[in-house]
Amino acid sequence: MNNTDAKPIKIAAPLTDDVARSLKAGQNVLISGIIYTARDAAHRRLAELISLGQPLPVDFSGQIIYYAGPAPARPGYASGSAGPTTSYRMDPYTVPLLERGLKGMIGKGTRSKEVIEGMKKYGAVYFGAVGGAAALIARSIKKVEVVAYEDLGTEAIHRFHVEDFPAIVVIDSQGNNLYETEPPKYRKR
Repeated sequence: MNNTDAKPIKIAAPLTDDVARSLKAGQNVLISGIIYTARDAAHRRLAELISLGQPLPVDFSGQIIYYAGPAPARPGYASGSAGPTTSYRMDPYTVPLLERGLKGMIGKGTRSKEVIEGMKKYGAVYFGAVGGAAALIARSIKKVEVVAYEDLGTEAIHRFHVEDFPAIVVIDSQGNNLYETEPPKYRKR
């Protein structure tokens, strides 16, 4: 299943349903287009709007959310360091976003059974980004705009314009999960 030595696949964001469903666990990808950032505080606000039946500040149909809060940019750069945060903290808020068309998430760490079942039902994919490569990841970010919750600072929802953002498909829309398939390969028998 692991395809980490293969040449990366270039994909465009937002994702179509066909592209999201075609990606397989273990594939390396380079994402270009628009992705959004949102962390814990923004997710709590989105969940509140959903529970109240109010519109969201972003139409997440086909979109990818990157669980990150970018550091301030140095002169000449669109973004400062932009490493992923631990994804499971967003798990309580994820399925309602998948129901509204979210097609991809980028973060680090495992996801709950409920999120994986939601990904299978709605055809979404979970990408892993390397936390230690935050400065390198920032090079793929070409433009940053705050689109909601500016008062949250780095935890505001940002729109990133990215070129060749590096990630790996960790959990695909079929539920294939590198966190389950890969560790046994390295355990002593």
